[in-house]
Amino acid sequence: MKLSVKHSIPVIFAIAIVTTTGVVEAQVLQPKPELREAISLSSPFSSMSLPQIEKLAIQTNPTLAQAESMVRGAEGRRKQAGLLPNPVVGGEVENFAFRALNQKPTYLGFVVQTIPLGGKLRKMRNVYSAEVTQAGIESESQKQRVLNTIRALFYRVLGAQEMLDLQIELATLARDATATTSELFNVGQADKPDYLESSIEKELVEHEVVAARNSYLQTWRTLAVLLGTPEMTPVRLSGNLEDRLGPVDEAQLFKRLIDQGPQMKAAQAQIQRARAVVTRAKAEPMPDLFVRGAMGYSTEFLDTGDAGRPPRTGVLANAQVGITLPIFNRNPGGIASAQSELLIAQREIDRLKMQLRIQLASAMRDYNTALDAVTRYRTIILPRADEAYQLQKMKFAQMAAAYPQVLIAKRTSYQVRQKYISSLVRLQQGSTQLDGYLLGGGLDVPRSQFEHGELTGLQGMMGSEEGDISSLDENHNVDHY
Repeated sequence: MKLSVKHSIPVIFAIAIVTTTGVVEAQVLQPKPELREAISLSSPFSSMSLPQIEKLAIQTNPTLAQAESMVRGAEGRRKQAGLLPNPVVGGEVENFAFRALNQKPTYLGFVVQTIPLGGKLRKMRNVYSAEVTQAGIESESQKQRVLNTIRALFYRVLGAQEMLDLQIELATLARDATATTSELFNVGQADKPDYLESSIEKELVEHEVVAARNSYLQTWRTLAVLLGTPEMTPVRLSGNLEDRLGPVDEAQLFKRLIDQGPQMKAAQAQIQRARAVVTRAKAEPMPDLFVRGAMGYSTEFLDTGDAGRPPRTGVLANAQVGITLPIFNRNPGGIASAQSELLIAQREIDRLKMQLRIQLASAMRDYNTALDAVTRYRTIILPRADEAYQLQKMKFAQMAAAYPQVLIAKRTSYQVRQKYISSLVRLQQGSTQLDGYLLGGGLDVPRSQFEHGELTGLQGMMGSEEGDISSLDENHNVDHY
């Protein structure tokens, strides 16, 4: 939005006075300080729009890469959860007699495989599938947080830019006014108090230019940091602060938050995960199958009862099958813990609805307050401020008012416009929050689904799915696991 100002400085009065009165000895005045130059906006970009800013932010924001990495990590855990335990492979020598080294030894190679039963792998994979869904929702939420933060900051920079433009215009007007008053004073047609008031006004306005410039630069640097280019030279932003003005329906916004909001989607995904954990915890007592196969060569002589040297036993094989018996541990604590987590996840929906309603009420208060301010400034206050300035200018033209009064009226008009811009910025930021599901924190670390601890109710699950050679006695019998 460009707030232009039309002004005319009545230098004609000073020229007319000098012409009619002849040469008047002028009082020596201090030289006028030069107005500081405006900010240099040299950059590879002549200007930047909101879509360009958003695109750059999406490409450079580190939290989005973190969120995507969390999705890939969850997918990796899901894949890992569906894999069978690795087999145990080994070899052994039995019946090794030192008094007859080549009479009885048996050389065997064996393989032991654990096979989880009761669909444990599938149910565990379902848990991690729910976490993949959670990670995807969090990634989309983080993208919305980044966009909300960037949009709010874009409008803040745009407002600071318009503020600076207004201050520069007002400073130019103040310089012209001081020059005019100085000329009138030099020819004796203005009092020194008028000149002093004019010069004071000019200094005040120039200070406000410096303050506006510093505010603009600080806001721009913040935006540049969030764009991943902290050394980027300031460029003009192209946009309209008066877009998206109008009342909004709070009931419709709340319904949208409940039906489409990422907060509710994340809570629903947490319920699905908690249910999957309960299902997996209930499957924990199901027996696991242990299969062992061995093959080798025995040097022991066979007693065939025939005369002569008996033959050796030779190649042999054996197989064993065993299961765990859920006698002492049926995972009651794990099941109870998982069920409690499910209840917590279900009640989180109710808590979240309350919290969202409170947050929406606060956001609506700020939005409606800013909307009322914008409406009043645009329809009543700004027109009256401009009218007051025009009346003061007419009175000055009729020599019924001093020019500093004209400058003060113009400065008041500018101050009103600045407040109007501030209200527009607040309105745009409020609209961004309402459109963006009340999300914020573009540099916050994405929330991990593991922030609440490991998989509840599945303690010992990983250990029960790993083969252990120590579970076999010297006869290769599965006696414990």
